[in-house]
Amino acid sequence: MNDTTVTLVGNVATAVEYRDTAAGGVARFRFAVTARRWDRERGLWSDGNTSFYTVSAWRSLGANLAASVSVGEPLVVHGRLKVREEERDGQRKTFVDVAATAVGHDLSRGTAAFRRAARAEPRSEPETAAPQPEQDPWAVAAEEGTAVTPQLVTAP
Repeated sequence: MNDTTVTLVGNVATAVEYRDTAAGGVARFRFAVTARRWDRERGLWSDGNTSFYTVSAWRSLGANLAASVSVGEPLVVHGRLKVREEERDGQRKTFVDVAATAVGHDLSRGTAAFRRAARAEPRSEPETAAPQPEQDPWAVAAEEGTAVTPQLVTAP
């Protein structure tokens, strides 16, 4: 796929809205990105125009985002860019969306404490699954510090 990927640094502009769908949970919010420039003449930072993006995050990223992010917080958002045009109220409007693949707090502007999310129970594996680590002779040998003699195994 030839998707356009972007990394945006900005602030959460609206509350995160989370919904369960048939394709999995999705979180959506508006994200504001304002360009800042150093004005040498005045010796001050000056704000440029603000661009707004609609960010969507699916499945576990969406659930974790909804539980972790509030309005006004600084974030770094990485994802696939999508530009779409629609006609509303007789006018043609352009919307810019980002399908997030990674989202995190901007630690250049504050601190955060990471908490690993609990995973769902794994599904039962089929009969032909790979050996578990305790059954794997290479893993057992590595733990015990012994050598394993490779054996040739042929398929029936």
